[in-house]
Amino acid sequence: MRRIIPLLIVGGLIITACGGSNVSANGPLVIYSGRSEELIQPLIDQFAEESGLKVEVRYGGSTELAATLIAEGGSSDADVFFSQDPASLGSVTDILSVLPDSILEKVDPKFRDREGRWVGTSGRVRTFVYNTSAGLPLPQTIDDVTDPVWAGQLGIAPTNGSFLAFVSAMILERGETATLDFLKRLAANHPVDYPKNSPIVAAADKGEIAGGLVNHYYLLELQAEGGGHNAANWFIPAGDVGTLLMPSGVGIVDGTDQPEAARQFVEFLLGRQAQQYFTGDEYEYPLSAGVPPAAGVTPLDQINTPNIDLSELAGVLATATRLVAEAGLV
Repeated sequence: MRRIIPLLIVGGLIITACGGSNVSANGPLVIYSGRSEELIQPLIDQFAEESGLKVEVRYGGSTELAATLIAEGGSSDADVFFSQDPASLGSVTDILSVLPDSILEKVDPKFRDREGRWVGTSGRVRTFVYNTSAGLPLPQTIDDVTDPVWAGQLGIAPTNGSFLAFVSAMILERGETATLDFLKRLAANHPVDYPKNSPIVAAADKGEIAGGLVNHYYLLELQAEGGGHNAANWFIPAGDVGTLLMPSGVGIVDGTDQPEAARQFVEFLLGRQAQQYFTGDEYEYPLSAGVPPAAGVTPLDQINTPNIDLSELAGVLATATRLVAEAGLV
């Protein structure tokens, strides 16, 4: 129940849907996708064409879809849950089936559920984006962003899901008391608040702020659009949660009457074609072994990512949200 509560708090359970009901083994493969339709539908169409299977997708926020799965229980139409984040997957592990070893072995154990109920499909790394002309000392640990030199010069998105996942990981790494202390020191430095990551990157590029806490791919997207000439990503070398890798992931709903089709879809997401799709314009990290990142993306083996049990993020997400508010960041 501790993993269910944060999701029920997040919002309503009404999810926009396309398609009908998976009522028999001859029905369509029903995918609940927390990843956006704009990004995922071309990939779904590709899978349907290659497999010859009929596929229906219900799009919504990952947390909302997870809450919907919990509410629907055994009556859910869903065969597959494709989530933007590991916390949402972790909240519903009790209703996901154990994936076969042939699937699990394709991904590093750090980026899959320890019980084998979900597997990462692609990843985003937390990074420090900075203005290359600012001349301020780059952080060597995540605690360095609370140094007074960054007062009023650091951009954050405290209500964004990625920031809350970062705080959740810090709770797992340091504990609740130490995490609250960090957040209070951060708040005392008067960071500049933004609603999401992309405007932080744009502001750093323009010199409106000197740096910010974001995901790695936002700068690469800005540069692909012709901007970002005055900004760079800095992967904090200490290996703390400042370089947390957050995977999107997928799991098969337990009791599905489409187990073979569901397995095919998960295997498709981990195949070279789909992995290269994620690394293309999105600049995400491929998580299936043997697939390189896109040109210009720092390889994962050159980034000191922390060893966090991603299966536990869901259990501390509500605490992270509370601590961010208690520290005065929202």
